[in-house]
Amino acid sequence: MPENSTENSAVAKFALIIVCLGSIIGPLGMASVNIAIPNLAADLQANAKMVSWLPTLFILSSVIFMLPAGKLADNYGRKRIYSYGLALNAFSSFMCGLGTSIEWVLFWRFVQGAAASMIFGTGVAIITSVTPSNKRGAALGITAACIYVGLTIAPAVGGWLTELWGWRSVFFFQVPIVIALLLLIKMRLTGEWKNDEKTKYDWWGTGIFALFSSTLVYGLSILPDNLGWVMLGLSAISLALFILHQSRSHRPLIRVQMFRESRVFSMSLTTSLLMYASNFPLVFLMSLYLQYVKGLSPSHAGQVLLVQALSMAIMAPLSGKLADRFQPRLVATLGCVIVACGLLVLSLMNTATSVTYIASSLLLIGIGFGLFSTPNNNAIMGGVKPQEVGVASASMNLSRTIGNLLGMSLVNLMVHYYLGNAQFTPEQNPALIKTVEMALNMSLAFVVLACAISVMRGKSRAA
Repeated sequence: MPENSTENSAVAKFALIIVCLGSIIGPLGMASVNIAIPNLAADLQANAKMVSWLPTLFILSSVIFMLPAGKLADNYGRKRIYSYGLALNAFSSFMCGLGTSIEWVLFWRFVQGAAASMIFGTGVAIITSVTPSNKRGAALGITAACIYVGLTIAPAVGGWLTELWGWRSVFFFQVPIVIALLLLIKMRLTGEWKNDEKTKYDWWGTGIFALFSSTLVYGLSILPDNLGWVMLGLSAISLALFILHQSRSHRPLIRVQMFRESRVFSMSLTTSLLMYASNFPLVFLMSLYLQYVKGLSPSHAGQVLLVQALSMAIMAPLSGKLADRFQPRLVATLGCVIVACGLLVLSLMNTATSVTYIASSLLLIGIGFGLFSTPNNNAIMGGVKPQEVGVASASMNLSRTIGNLLGMSLVNLMVHYYLGNAQFTPEQNPALIKTVEMALNMSLAFVVLACAISVMRGKSRAA
């Protein structure tokens, strides 16, 4: 028995290492591409409209395939789907690097988003499957910290690679790293984790959800055109159809009854969506503000923005340990409150605000978000039955992705309203500041609502 316990502990530790490496590679490959976009656009002669779909198609694909990936992982093995996701990510990255047209790169960027859904939709499920509940918070905290590390170093790595070897190297550099990781999984990570009984795959549900996601993204991208409102209406109808279909299906992608059975699960997902909707646009907004209004160089602006990412990476493991000792909702709610305070302080800035003031506000937001993310994830995974952790993991990542998409789409609407098609010139600074103020107020409103929901979610099984 002790030998078996030691063996299980070794598997759990190695699984954590594997998932952590994937958690660094995934966001590193995704975010570093943003730095290479100007060079890519110039080389492929792509216009701004086409280039803007590079991140959008990635997110859209991730949203569409997140739930199917979780369901397939529950049926056929979480390690297997995770490995397939890594392999597909390497292949699609390689194909992007070979691109001779923007259409080619966009297609494989969409495929890369599907690969990302397989990686992030199953990674947390693997950790949950092999880690004891009293240590799960710490393990999830380390995983979250690795994601933040990937996002933190991505701009520097992307800029360095692009400057030395061109934009194609940003895609190519991932391939040997992923191949090495796959070999490690093959040789060292023993065992597999899946449900005892397979359930048939719900293709109708997948199609309806894809329709919902696609019309949502496209509709938000073309507002306030009438077609945009039509697309959003179609998106709402398809979402209602998806929920109805899933509630009646004998083989649903996600049991909608889970949301009624577990208040902790449903309210923790809602809190996650709101928090990520509030946080995701910050880097975009502050990058514009620091460079256009404050006149900072890109490298200096990146150093200021680094404060938030670093504080999130440092706090995530600590918050995981706190979630193992106290109720996750208490730690997560404290994080929400700190984020709200940081956003409130940041919303008071103007053209004369010092960089130190801005960095201090971002530090506060980073600390709060680091305290929030891991305990909230712990509450989500602890709020479902053990055989549904794959779907719960996918749902958690889905709420984050949709939150990112929602927040950025609303900010795009504000940019269109206040700035329109104008170029970023000093004459447009008042309009830019107004856009930032409105967006920060929107983020603050989301966080205040998240605080209220977080308090009401109830106790988690994880504690």
